[in-house]
Amino acid sequence: MLYISDIAVLATACGFLAVLLLLLVLVRRHKGRGKPVVIDGSNVMHWDGEAPKLRTLQIVISALKAKGFQPGIVFDANAGYKLVNRYLDDRHFAELLKLPASRVLVVPKGQPADPIILAAARDVGGKVITNDRFSDWAGDFPEVKETGHLLRGGFRDGKLWLDEAA
Repeated sequence: MLYISDIAVLATACGFLAVLLLLLVLVRRHKGRGKPVVIDGSNVMHWDGEAPKLRTLQIVISALKAKGFQPGIVFDANAGYKLVNRYLDDRHFAELLKLPASRVLVVPKGQPADPIILAAARDVGGKVITNDRFSDWAGDFPEVKETGHLLRGGFRDGKLWLDEAA
């Protein structure tokens, strides 16, 4: 006998896989146009002070492009609420960040962005821009322990700094 809870678990798993596959397809489309990098948008938007800022993301994206990277960016579902007090989908973030919508993903509510970020970076052979260590995901993504896979950054005296590898 199939129960509602079984259907809910199956639907959640299917939704997660669908989002992951979508991101992988979108990132692959842009693979030959620069060194791929996946930005942990919900982490990076907090780099310049405690409050999240759209401008912080714009500066990081510009700096990465200037260094020859082709950035894609993934957000938690609540990122829009943190930035502008309302939900923002992929298209809205893409417009605000001046990126093609195909390189922006807002994960569905209730799903963690971390495994999608890490799977996308693995698939395209790219690095991840974040200050997160992803220790909860190291079993599935052992590359998070490799030097240079996770690139840190932040702001000092109002200026962006990124790890040397970036």
